[in-house]
Amino acid sequence: MSRAPKVALEDRPEPDRVTGAPHPRETTTLIGRHKAEAAFLDAYRAGKLHHGWMITGPLGLGKATLAWKIARFLLATPEDDGGMFAPEPPETLDIPADHPVSHRLAALSEPRLFLLRRAWDDTARKLKSMITVDEVRKLKNYFSLSSADGGRRVAIIDAVDEMNTAAANALLKLLEEPPPNVTLLLISHQPSKLLPTIRSRCRELRLAPLNAADMATALAVTGDAPENPVPLAELSGGSVGEAIRIMSLDGMKLYAGLVSLFATMPRLDRGRAQALAEIGAGRGNEEKFDLLLMLIDLFLARLARAGTLGYCPPEAAPGEAELIARLSPTPDAARRWADLAQGLANRARRGRAVNLDPAALLMDMVLQIDQTAGMLAQR
Repeated sequence: MSRAPKVALEDRPEPDRVTGAPHPRETTTLIGRHKAEAAFLDAYRAGKLHHGWMITGPLGLGKATLAWKIARFLLATPEDDGGMFAPEPPETLDIPADHPVSHRLAALSEPRLFLLRRAWDDTARKLKSMITVDEVRKLKNYFSLSSADGGRRVAIIDAVDEMNTAAANALLKLLEEPPPNVTLLLISHQPSKLLPTIRSRCRELRLAPLNAADMATALAVTGDAPENPVPLAELSGGSVGEAIRIMSLDGMKLYAGLVSLFATMPRLDRGRAQALAEIGAGRGNEEKFDLLLMLIDLFLARLARAGTLGYCPPEAAPGEAELIARLSPTPDAARRWADLAQGLANRARRGRAVNLDPAALLMDMVLQIDQTAGMLAQR
């Protein structure tokens, strides 16, 4: 039996690239991260540059873009040798796009940078699900082989959350005994799940969700700025990466459809519910199925939050504010919606694990939401 040909390097997907968006190494403009940039620059100018930096926050907030910006800055900025001709302290992390280091980083040909991410599995012909200890050993070997020149070196780990236990322990040893003149940039979406010893050996740069104005500016850079950024900022949680995913899958229209459907509760329009459920069914619709699950969970979370706080968030779809006010007018109703959200999330995970029909799973979720709306309406 002949083996399938290997997938060419240029045809392999990159695990750290958001579909429909430029890779973070190709993005030179970073919006709304002045505080994090200033914190790193202050440490650099004070001569207190920590060897390990953990850049944290939910997916899609620009953590990788910041890491590549820091790497570009460190590798392009001349080191201060203390002499009379030492360069002036830098005022910004910005490095021109036509700088040789910028070109080398964009081409992944910079010898002073090591990028640690999930590797390609030639046998399975797909990306590995985790970063393994073998990849961390390559990082350690790189530091050993590149130490002779004595220059500054940088490693980007994207993302440290994707390491298996052995890889995490190997990284910990590097953080405990860091090589000289090395800066490790660790990207983490869920730092609370990491080894406490890894977190304690890094200085944290925490990124917050972008507001609607910064979201619009960031999306304009990609050429996908919406006319009204507020609904998209609400649905994406201030994440540019999530906003791009939502737009690429027509998520704003899907959410508007959900709101319109739920407005018929507690006398649910079953025909419309079935039509919506069918959107996530069938081969090739896996991404829309996942997005629908996320949007349903988000709607329930917005119901619970509004009932608890006593006011509605900015509308993410026409008629949403009126619907939320009707379905979740009290803290008691909010608790019911929060409990339902948790139950449906658990059911969705079980259903996906056993390959339950996506349309049936979505229809069941909608029916349970309608049932809860009916119970609350009778109180």
